[in-house]
Amino acid sequence: MAEAVKSAAKLREYETVFLVKPDLTDENVDKVKDKLRGIINRDGGKFLRFTIWGKKKTMYPVAKQPRAIYIHAHYLGGSAMVAEVERNMRNFDEVTRFMSKRLADDVNPESHQPQEDLKLAGEDDNKPFGGAEREGFGGFDNDMDDEGGYNG
Repeated sequence: MAEAVKSAAKLREYETVFLVKPDLTDENVDKVKDKLRGIINRDGGKFLRFTIWGKKKTMYPVAKQPRAIYIHAHYLGGSAMVAEVERNMRNFDEVTRFMSKRLADDVNPESHQPQEDLKLAGEDDNKPFGGAEREGFGGFDNDMDDEGGYNG
């Protein structure tokens, strides 16, 4: 009986990355974050942190927009809570895409403390997020000299 009570206190660790429309103000982004935080707390989860990665160019247009604001949410909860989070995200007009992933099973909620939200330098670079245009990809750029000849 004590084991059943002990395992009931364990939660799963999840992360959700979602894209919001690029023309949203910081105030509107905060409203979306507050809605999501409220859903997680209401359904018995524990919210850990939001990380705003900033406005980035997407690999292809999403909701007819070439850019989006990327937001990462990290939280603890059950699978039913994640389904509720995703159901609500489908109904948010501001959210264009989302993806949730389970990071760990049977996490003790006391071992994870909520952290302050983090906003990374939201530089609007022209490189697609996670694209093949990142530095050092392929190795050919590093072997060329200034005139385009091979250094090898």
